[in-house]
Amino acid sequence: MADLTPEQQRDFEAAAFRRLLEHLRGRTDVQNIDLMNFAGFCRNCLSNWYREAAEAEGVALSKEESREIVYGMPYGEWQAKHQSEASGAQKAAFEQNRPKDHQQGKR
Repeated sequence: MADLTPEQQRDFEAAAFRRLLEHLRGRTDVQNIDLMNFAGFCRNCLSNWYREAAEAEGVALSKEESREIVYGMPYGEWQAKHQSEASGAQKAAFEQNRPKDHQQGKR
């Protein structure tokens, strides 16, 4: 493995995260429930992780602010433009594979 400085590692991770956000913003056809069912995380998870990282550094960031960073627009706007009703099969798969941190009341 390449011998990276901590700064290089941080910069490369940040670039990869920005690319992931760009990719997800372009793939509005992929619903959050699909991401959860196949990967165990979704856009909302990313926004929560972002907010938690900010808070760990003493930066207050609201849930709405972190979601806007991840979605590239206010969450309500994204929902209205791109979110569709989950099918019964999607909901059943989610319930069967629901990650522990997505149990009722945890998020």
